[in-house]
Amino acid sequence: MDWVVIVTVLVLLQYTWFGVQVGSMRGKHGVKAPAVKGADEFDRMYRVHYNTMEQLVMVLPLMWLFAHMVDPIWAAGFGTVYLVARFIYRAAYLKDPSGRSLGFTLSFLPSAVMAVWLLVVAVRNLL
Repeated sequence: MDWVVIVTVLVLLQYTWFGVQVGSMRGKHGVKAPAVKGADEFDRMYRVHYNTMEQLVMVLPLMWLFAHMVDPIWAAGFGTVYLVARFIYRAAYLKDPSGRSLGFTLSFLPSAVMAVWLLVVAVRNLL
């Protein structure tokens, strides 16, 4: 389970770092809170941070359920794919939002795979 803990902390630190970058962009472009629109650079970083939060709602609980019900090493592996994919997503989105598909897909796939796998395991356990 230590690997799952490590990946969880790294994912949360990544999310926090993205949030710090949003704050930095606020200062750089004079976007006063609570505004969520401003310079294009700020808008993009804000969307990266917000979309990452949306993904966290799925990936973290699924990772822990997967570690408990299937295998912690695989759970940490799926979490690592997610972590790397979010950096790919961030780089692409900041450059050109239309190029975010690869990073988004690679971020979403670990959650989708774990969710389906967990459903199969849980139903099989009931039978």
